[in-house]
Amino acid sequence: MDRFEEKDVLRKSWIDQYVKVNDNRPELKRFAGVVGRVVTVNYNGKAIVDFQDGAWYDIPASADHLIKVDPADAAKYKNVNSAQVLPEKQG
Repeated sequence: MDRFEEKDVLRKSWIDQYVKVNDNRPELKRFAGVVGRVVTVNYNGKAIVDFQDGAWYDIPASADHLIKVDPADAAKYKNVNSAQVLPEKQG
């Protein structure tokens, strides 16, 4: 399996998953307790995570950094797609 195939497997396992960060990692403490959604995984192996604060964050797509959340428990994630059009601000 070449490295692109490995990344495709990684993408399939993480994209559209609800996640929390492993808050034992000091660099991720600011996201502790917040549910996010993995938007995509880039070919550097980083999950692009939307925590609904207006930015997307790249976090290594691994169980060492991210913990998958059961979709039934993802009620803390208010919006399936936070990049929605805001009609009152359009045109």
